[in-house]
Amino acid sequence: MAAFDTTLDRLNWGDICTQLDADGFAVLSGLLDTDAARGLAQRAFATDASRVTLESNALGRGELLYFGAGLPAPLQQWRTALYRRLVIVANRWNEILGAAHRFPAQWEAFLRCNRMAGQTPAQSHLSRLGVEDHVALHQRQGGEQVFPMQIVAVLSEPDVDFQGGEFVMTEQRPRMQSRPAVLPLRLGDVAIIATAQRPFRGTKGHYRVNHRHAISRIRKGERIGLKLSFHDAP
Repeated sequence: MAAFDTTLDRLNWGDICTQLDADGFAVLSGLLDTDAARGLAQRAFATDASRVTLESNALGRGELLYFGAGLPAPLQQWRTALYRRLVIVANRWNEILGAAHRFPAQWEAFLRCNRMAGQTPAQSHLSRLGVEDHVALHQRQGGEQVFPMQIVAVLSEPDVDFQGGEFVMTEQRPRMQSRPAVLPLRLGDVAIIATAQRPFRGTKGHYRVNHRHAISRIRKGERIGLKLSFHDAP
């Protein structure tokens, strides 16, 4: 935990917050070394976590491995450390949008809020996508307690382990067509993305923009991805 906190402390959080405000995402390049990224995937798939198909949820094609209540090390430590830094942004976004709700300073307190709201199914998972698999555009904002950011990462190497499988986000502004963005994620990169909505400053002040995300079709090989969620589902 201390080592990961030290790594996070070295990052330029001013620049990260600026990019989150401007684009709804920020890529933390090379946050994990290659061995750590590949080892995390191997350990996770060795657990008894629940496996479901994307087809069963009409979310595309491929396999999801849900961690349940117990995240494998070191993901629990990551979530706690990242929450402490991102909750400042989350509360500022709520203030800008005129929302009265404020998130507690620590993730454990936020988890208790989830439980009180009846949100118990964990949403953090790995995805395993083979040839022709993909994840459809979606967002997960069900429930009273929704944290406005989540974490994604690639745990296999683009152009080596797989081809295709780009991480795609769309941004919908009022009375405008959706704007797509492709996040250039490499093995070891971690990205912070907007869960669903964020404020955006326009010429007439701030307004709410809507985000969805997806993974494009795998053309060759196998892609392992991570999604780390701060809130649970209803």
